[in-house]
Order: sequence, then structure tokens, then C-alpha cells
Amino acid sequence: MAPLLGRDILSVSDLDSKEIWQILRLTKLLKAETNRGKRRTDLSGMTTIMLFMKPSTRTRVSFDIAMYELGGHAISLSPAETQLSRGETIADTARVLSRYGDCIVARVGPHQILAELAQNADIPVVNGLSDLEHPCQAISDVFTIWEKFRKLKGINIAYLGDGNNVANSLILASALIGANIRVATPRGAEPAPTFLTKAKAIAEATGSRIALGTDPAKAASGADVVYTDVWVSMGQEADAGRRETVLAPYQVNEEIMGLAAEGAAFMHCLPAHRGKEVTDDVMDGRQSITLQQAENRLHTQKAILLSLLSGKRVSRIAR
Repeated sequence: MAPLLGRDILSVSDLDSKEIWQILRLTKLLKAETNRGKRRTDLSGMTTIMLFMKPSTRTRVSFDIAMYELGGHAISLSPAETQLSRGETIADTARVLSRYGDCIVARVGPHQILAELAQNADIPVVNGLSDLEHPCQAISDVFTIWEKFRKLKGINIAYLGDGNNVANSLILASALIGANIRVATPRGAEPAPTFLTKAKAIAEATGSRIALGTDPAKAASGADVVYTDVWVSMGQEADAGRRETVLAPYQVNEEIMGLAAEGAAFMHCLPAHRGKEVTDDVMDGRQSITLQQAENRLHTQKAILLSLLSGKRVSRIAR
């Protein structure tokens, strides 16, 4: 685990292919242990501080339980519960929290807040979601695909809908593990160009193929995985009406799933707005692996925490 010890994970691109595979293999081991009822104590006496500036179900609960099942402890804070609500700077908050805990998991609006936390903290900072990326989700997603298909290289993923933070991270993760990804979005809703550039550079080494277009049927045709996310992300509620109109042709329904490969899986990072980006018959259908996907957040979060923190106790005593 040494290569990741003490590192920040703000972006999927903070990992290389070897490191993401390290996390995936460790996730597989930890899930098997959990299913056998085994509990670890690797992080006994250690604390993760979860600073959540936006609502969360899966990220918050999975990190909290992950620390508990590894023998550690998690504290969850909202800005209203801290001096951030009264003007304390991100930098000062990061410096102080570094004296108390062993890791910070932050869910924020602007990605710059994460960058400032990491710059000023001397403990690992993990992105629990920002406006640019959701790396823990993407890492868990590729683990779920690996678990389903027993391979990753050459798997064909179709992402339909809004080119948001989840799409940005999924593109990077696909490139790192050698999967192919076709992204279909309306014009003006494409993933950020910087992420496409990074992913294509990674893909040169891994053999991943990345395609961007506007036709959802073309993207879904022959895909092993059809993936979508909400059309209105947190903070975009004022523009909900326009976004839903523009994105309506990108709904994942039985017709779209019928274009995918035989045995294809449907994925959604949740929460889902049923009847909008996905229909009930797909969400609850035989091809849906969304609950498996959600469960795997717990196991992947364990792997991330162990990779960043295991063995840190000695260095903590010395600091």
C-alpha cells in the first residue's frame, strides 16, 4: 500500500493505472472479507473528518461505516457546525483539522475549495464530490463493472446525458483501466475539455478508446454498460426546466437498453430522478446493477482509506 500512503485523491487522474488497480484488487479482498463477517482493526485509533458542504447519502454513510469497520472513527461536519459559517478561512480550517484527524473527506461546490484544503492540510484530503469530479464514485463504478464482467480492458461503456462531474471522473477512470467509453450529450453539455485531453493522453498507454457525440442511440449501440446521471446537479435547480427539456432525448429507457449488447448492464450513481433520466422499468429491471453499484461504494471507500492511511500511525507520532 506504500505508494498511496499519505496522498490526496482530488481527481481520478491523481492515480496511475497501477494505483487504480491496487485499489480495485484491495476492494475485492475487503468485500470478500466483509461478506465472511471479518472485521479489520487496521485504522484503530484513527479518525476521518468528513466536511460536507452539500447533501449526501452514499458518500457520507459509506465513508462513516468504512472507518468503523476498519476499526477507526469518522466525524461528519457541515459548514454551519463549524467556524467556516462565521468567516474562518479554508486554509485555517485545514491546518487545524490536520492537528486533530488523520484524513479529510470533503464534499464541496467549487473544486478550488478542495485544492485549498489539500494545499494547507498535512493529512490526506479525499474528494467526496466537487463541481468538477466525483473520483470515489468512478473508482467504485469500474470495480462494479469488473465484478460484473470479470474484465475491464475492452469493455464498452456508454454514458448518456449531462457531461457533469460524474462523467468527467468516469472518462478518466475508463482510460486508466483500458475500457472504451462513448459519451453522448447535448451540445453545450459536453464534459470539460481538460478531462477529455487528460483521458486521451492516458488512453495512448492503455489502449482505451474515447468518443464524444450527440447521438444517444449511437453511443448505446452494442455497449456493455449504459450509464446515466441526474440532469440537474446540485446548485443547478434554477435552470431545471431548460435542462430537462434539452436532455429529454437522452433518457435511458427500454428502447435505449435494447440497443446495447446482450447481457448489458444499466448503471446510475444515484440518486435517480425516475421518469426523467431513467424510466422505472430500466431502474428496477433485470439489467440494473445500481444497488450493487451503491453497495460497492462501502468496499471501495475502505480500500481508499486503507491505501492512504495504513501504517500512518508511526509518522503521526513523530510529527
